[in-house]
Amino acid sequence: MGLVGIGEEERADSLKGMREYKRMGSKVEDDDFEDDLVHYQRQLKRRKSTRIYVFACAVFVSLNSLLLGYDGGAMSGAIIFIQEDLRITEVQIEVLVGCLNIISLFGSIAGGRTSDIIGRKWTMGLGAVVFQAGVAVMTFADSFRALMIGRLLAGVGMGFGGMITSLYIAEISPTISRGTLTSFPEIFVNLGILLGYISNYAFAGLSVHINWRVMLGVGILPSVFLGLALFVIPESPRWLVMQNRVDEARLVLLKTHEDEREAEERLAGIQVAAGAGNSASKHGDKSVWLELLCPSPPLRRMLIAGIGIQCFQQITGIDAAVVYSPTIFKSAGTKGNSNLLAATVAVGVTKTSFILVAIFLIDKIGRKPLLYVSTIGMTVCLLSVAVSLSLLKEGVAGAAPLLAILSVCSYVAFFSIGIGPICWVLSSEIFPLRYRAQAAALGAAGNRVCSGLITMSFLSVSRAITVAGTFFVFAALSAASVAFVYSHVPETRGKSLEQIESLFQNPRDRKGSHVEMEDVEHLVQ
Repeated sequence: MGLVGIGEEERADSLKGMREYKRMGSKVEDDDFEDDLVHYQRQLKRRKSTRIYVFACAVFVSLNSLLLGYDGGAMSGAIIFIQEDLRITEVQIEVLVGCLNIISLFGSIAGGRTSDIIGRKWTMGLGAVVFQAGVAVMTFADSFRALMIGRLLAGVGMGFGGMITSLYIAEISPTISRGTLTSFPEIFVNLGILLGYISNYAFAGLSVHINWRVMLGVGILPSVFLGLALFVIPESPRWLVMQNRVDEARLVLLKTHEDEREAEERLAGIQVAAGAGNSASKHGDKSVWLELLCPSPPLRRMLIAGIGIQCFQQITGIDAAVVYSPTIFKSAGTKGNSNLLAATVAVGVTKTSFILVAIFLIDKIGRKPLLYVSTIGMTVCLLSVAVSLSLLKEGVAGAAPLLAILSVCSYVAFFSIGIGPICWVLSSEIFPLRYRAQAAALGAAGNRVCSGLITMSFLSVSRAITVAGTFFVFAALSAASVAFVYSHVPETRGKSLEQIESLFQNPRDRKGSHVEMEDVEHLVQ
């Protein structure tokens, strides 16, 4: 994970060397050096256990995202057989696929308030239960109406889980590893998509009446592990402080931070932030929403950055590429259901593999450089897809089919190394504690609305202006996202959640040095 301190073994050897030197030069204080060495070894052991604990928490809660990704990947292949089995129309397919994202905005908005009432982790549990119920209904559906009921339930559950997972991880993570850990949900989304694609390919040989049900039903399994994990992982320390449960928050921080002094300093910062929020919250929760609707200039800049990056993540066409990849590859000349599903597995492998690049780099080089690489690369790849499909439309084959497939894979690769995970990282870290849950919920709602609009209209728009024309539109929107990142997104690497608020006080402050006091302190340690 790249979280291990530099030179720890060398410093241990140094302590041993100093001890030997003392023995040679004098016979005093030898016991003190023995104590120092034992103390240092205990520190190393504590650091290791802390990192494992935080890592485990991030992995467990990210199972929520695995559910969401699996549903999207499995549905991309399942709709081929659903349409054949239940005799539903192309328009009904669009509604079935896209409504999940539209409905999920209600879960996202409700999840912000719910997470402030019952806590972050139990909001995740509620979302998982509702999502699981929806998948169960879809698995046994015998009509389009039953499918829609299950899809609506799954959408609400997705809304709850989508907005709270990254928020929870950001609130329990140490500053130095927050970007890496907060990217975990995106890893698991991609892993879920890949597993969904593999499930499509594996079960496609079953009868048409059975195969799509098995594809969807397998998605229930991760929720079992998530349910068990909720009884093990801690509650967010920031939420505990908001509930005046300071002692419990301190215990959580001591488990998730390597140094007791750092944990106490972080607790003090959270109490200051929560104190300001609690004094304002005497006017009730309505005032929070009123401030979000009529924000101050700094809060307005936060909302533009947080909601804007969420919307750009989706309007550049990623869900269309994931859900309708068989349709896209069919337009590129790929024939046969097995070949189409095998090609989608390549997309899933690419998307999952390149998210690991972002994980290793996000806390090393920062959010903004990765966003530049991601959005510029996506723009080039989307143009390449559009051009290759245009050549095929005009009867110029050659290498165009292979170019189209490679361009789609490259597009999802660039998505995964930047805007895919980073939009969730930014949305979970840029807002002050008082507004964080509701503002993150607004961002997640914007993400889901844009995703729903894209997935519900892709087939109709492609039929009207061709698939190539649709990708030209996506390329233009991706180019706009580059300008948005330049003008509205600050660099948040190496700053605590409480420090990031100051970045939005004056937009000119964003162009300062990336070397912060916390970075210096970490290097000294």
